[in-house]
Amino acid sequence: MAAVPDRVSVLVYSNSAEVRAQVRTAVGRRPAPDIGRIDWVECATTADVQRELDEGGIDVAILDGEAQPTGGMGLARQYKYELADCPPIVVLIARPQDGWLASWSLADAVINTPIDPVESASVVAEQLRRRHTDIPVVR
Repeated sequence: MAAVPDRVSVLVYSNSAEVRAQVRTAVGRRPAPDIGRIDWVECATTADVQRELDEGGIDVAILDGEAQPTGGMGLARQYKYELADCPPIVVLIARPQDGWLASWSLADAVINTPIDPVESASVVAEQLRRRHTDIPVVR
C-alpha cells in the first residue's frame, strides 16, 4: 500500500465563487493528519473542469450538484464513463433526497449542504486515502 503524498490536488467546481470558498474553508488545507497538504484547483466552468481532468494530476474532484448551467451530477456520470483513470468524485447535494441522484451519477461520495466542516473533511480525506492506497473505488 502506498501512502498519501505530502501534497495532493483537489478540484472544486461550482459556478458560484461563494460555494467554492465554502468548500475550501470547510475541508481546509489538511483534512486529516495522515493526508498531505491540499493544493486547491478552482473551476468555474465545465470547460475548466474538463481541461484540468484531461491534464491529470487531480486526486479528488468535488462537483457542485447545483452548478449552472451544468450540474456536477451530470458531469460526474460523464467523467466516470469517459476518463480511464477518473479520480474519486464527491458531489455536493442540496437535499438528502438527492442521494439517489448522486448514486446514479456514479459519485464516490457526497457532501450535504449546508457544508459541515467535520463531515466534508472526513469525506475528502477518505477519498484521498482510497486514491493513494490502492483501495478500489466501487462504481
